[in-house]
Amino acid sequence: MNQLSAPAQYIDTVADYFDSLTPQATDDELFAAGYLRGHFDLAVGSLEVAAEPFDKTQLCNWVGQSLAKAIAGGELNADDQRHVQQLWQQVQML
Repeated sequence: MNQLSAPAQYIDTVADYFDSLTPQATDDELFAAGYLRGHFDLAVGSLEVAAEPFDKTQLCNWVGQSLAKAIAGGELNADDQRHVQQLWQQVQML
């Protein structure tokens, strides 16, 4: 797999994963998925605009930093943080 197809495949896998949650997820899980998907999509867009090759590790690092900044800024209460962090752990293993 070349450097460009690997992140594209991971991005597609993550999008499919988020989509698969919709039918059976709880309200809390749907919130976490939507919130995390926003951070993930922003990271993808930012890395693509930079027009430099990137990989899954860079993408995950960007999302992790974005989430940490949002949490430090008080965007999520403790329960929402827990749901988002649990989902983020799952997404990173895809």
